[in-house]
Amino acid sequence: MTMMMRMTPAQPVGVKEVSILELIEWAFQREKVSIEFDQVRASMPGQLPGFGMEWVMIERAKLGCRVDGGGRSDPHPDAEAVADALAQLPEGVGGRRMALTIAELARAGQHHGWGAGAAPRVRPRGWRETKHGRFAETERCGLVRYRSRGKDREVEARWCPITIENHPRDEARARRAYLLWWSALRELRDTFRVYGGLTGHQVSEWMPSHSPWSKTLVA
Repeated sequence: MTMMMRMTPAQPVGVKEVSILELIEWAFQREKVSIEFDQVRASMPGQLPGFGMEWVMIERAKLGCRVDGGGRSDPHPDAEAVADALAQLPEGVGGRRMALTIAELARAGQHHGWGAGAAPRVRPRGWRETKHGRFAETERCGLVRYRSRGKDREVEARWCPITIENHPRDEARARRAYLLWWSALRELRDTFRVYGGLTGHQVSEWMPSHSPWSKTLVA
């Protein structure tokens, strides 16, 4: 009788499995790496302007070092790989602007916000202090005429200008920005998992929640 055993790929010795977020935060917090957009392009003379992260990662996997071989040698090669991948982030997931956002959040150890707990609220645009207390500022908007006790009367009509905080469209905008950040992380994760380019780390499948607001709605 033949017995079949399911084999799982062994993790290389000395290689640490991390999530894409852990890898990026390590690169920017501990290794103090920085994104150098122009340097990455200058290191590849003759390449078409549209080369992407995949090419960078393949070349790094072949050479085991940064493609250009120059610059500072202090950061870990894997941290430099993170910076190079971010420098080539596709425009479809935010491009350079998103790369800088990811780097800034990673340095602070934060996730992208999505408007958590930001319920819509209406507030007066201004306040005025009187001897009777604090009141919302109002503006004249016309006159109201009415008849009372056989006489025509007239009073001033006033309205209170307001501002709407945490408007639903602001929440929708924040969620779209979060989803773009999430998509950029997935792009980076898949690139490292498929094309490699790392020497001391292995990127896991883990990702932050795709729509954390769904949990809030259920609760």
